[in-house]
Amino acid sequence: MKCKSYHFFFRNFSNPLKIKIISALNSKEMCVSELSEKLKIEQSKISHALASLRFCNLVESKQKGKNRIYSLNKKTVVPLLKLADKHRQLYCKLK
Repeated sequence: MKCKSYHFFFRNFSNPLKIKIISALNSKEMCVSELSEKLKIEQSKISHALASLRFCNLVESKQKGKNRIYSLNKKTVVPLLKLADKHRQLYCKLK
């Protein structure tokens, strides 16, 4: 089943844990244990959040030995984050 609504898609970006994972994966690909260590969050919570991110193909995974390595979808998510950064810089004047 594919992601069929804007609500489900954008809900991933409004969840604090999921946005931390997206931000971490924006710098480099990582396995669950690396994400857990970097974010100081238990692995089961990371895995659960990754399942939701994978549902809408926001993250991709590949098997490397015993580990599953996660990365952002380079076709859509990485450009979307760049566009969001550009919009924020131009229009979101933080005090």
